[in-house]
Amino acid sequence: MNSILELVAGQPARTYAAGEIALQQDEPCHQVLVLLEGAVEVLRDEQRVARATEPGAVFGEMAMLLGGICTASVRCLTPSRFAVIDRPMDFFAASPAASLHIARLLARRIDALNRYLVDVKRQYEGHDHLGMVDSVLGVLVHRQAGTAADRTAARDA
Repeated sequence: MNSILELVAGQPARTYAAGEIALQQDEPCHQVLVLLEGAVEVLRDEQRVARATEPGAVFGEMAMLLGGICTASVRCLTPSRFAVIDRPMDFFAASPAASLHIARLLARRIDALNRYLVDVKRQYEGHDHLGMVDSVLGVLVHRQAGTAADRTAARDA
């Protein structure tokens, strides 16, 4: 199977300086970025949730799938270069290999989150916090699709 780097080889590239924001949380996001070189951090509500240095890391795929609003910020820790996919829905619709890459990426994230939540649930078993963990697990497992406006309204409420 082709790597994502091979699949984006014909896409334009953009370089960002250290400290520069490549994607901004809660802003419209119409591109998917694939890290070619550099180091970045992913911030959700100003908290670091991930760091990426591996070429092929993908950013903006959640916004593409959920309605165009960035779900996190991507800040460059070092000068970083990205392949830029300007029409991501068209790109992924035309490339089953790229779409499968995104599906596997998201599946790994869901698996990691589920493992984390199960661990938290075990740690708090027998404590009052268990109801909260059950509630979070229930929301994650049974969450219905909503629009970006629905998510924004729920966040701001």
